[in-house]
Amino acid sequence: MQEIWIDYLNALDAKALALTNDEILDAVSKALDAQGRGETVIEPRVHLVPESSDKGHFNVLRGYVKALNYAGVKVVGDFVDNYKVDLPSELAVLNLFDPNTGVPKAIIDATAITDMRTGAVTALGAKYLARMDSKILGHIGARGTSYWNVRLLDHLFDFDEIRVHSRRPESRDAFAKRLEADLGKKIIVTDNWEDCLKGADIMVEASRLPEPAPLFKTEWVKKGAFVVPYGTMSALEFDLTDIMDKVVVDDWGQCGPGKPFGALRRHVDEGKVTAENLHAEIGQIVCGMKPGRESDEETILFWHRGLSTTDVALGAAMVEKARVMNIGQRLRFA
Repeated sequence: MQEIWIDYLNALDAKALALTNDEILDAVSKALDAQGRGETVIEPRVHLVPESSDKGHFNVLRGYVKALNYAGVKVVGDFVDNYKVDLPSELAVLNLFDPNTGVPKAIIDATAITDMRTGAVTALGAKYLARMDSKILGHIGARGTSYWNVRLLDHLFDFDEIRVHSRRPESRDAFAKRLEADLGKKIIVTDNWEDCLKGADIMVEASRLPEPAPLFKTEWVKKGAFVVPYGTMSALEFDLTDIMDKVVVDDWGQCGPGKPFGALRRHVDEGKVTAENLHAEIGQIVCGMKPGRESDEETILFWHRGLSTTDVALGAAMVEKARVMNIGQRLRFA
């Protein structure tokens, strides 16, 4: 048998690569475009729950991107109390394979990938679905994905006002401090959901609730706003979708009836959001198959659950850049 070597990139390598905002957005945009054109395979995620979902669980995501010639499987742990032992709540490993032979090609620390690709999908959703004159961002949550939500959104919109909130004062204060240092602008820290979200042009909800609770009030959403809820447990009032002119998802296969978790889980399972009244998947908008925002008056909701194909795309971008920069290791497999 021929020799097989695997590219291995650990967390330190991923940090040293220092992917730029535009490199991240470009890689994820290409994956979404391929999805819209039907040139990907996305298997709905599966979950492994060791004890209880409110404590933590593993997500297993599987996907294929034809243009990149990679298939990938990512396993990500999501454990809410990890901060107590000085660990991020989400730790992940991405495996890339040759889709023609099954040969393993790369093993990558995907903790940063998970954060970056989530933020990129939020930002690209806003690129196509938010008002381009959006100047106020309200963001609930301070986990790793939250940082990239705010960073990449601000890269596209250069907000006049950014408000943040999370349950623990120490986490929201540290989050704001990091953002101020990296973005070079004042961040408004709020101690409640209403002050953070009400009247914002773009409203992002990335909370970590132990069970569904209607903390995000429909009355706070102004006409023309763009709303992105993606907490594992829903924080939405049930009538929120009633005021939306368009509802967009990342992949209906992962959002449809009977699946666990998600911000619109009850809305889907009780028939308020269906395949028939759904406006589009975001990939269909990115590739030009369906329109995004068509007027400043439209109020639009975008629910994304996480796409394996965006993990594959960012992993591929990392491997390519690592080879150019001579970063990482080559491991003998066979």
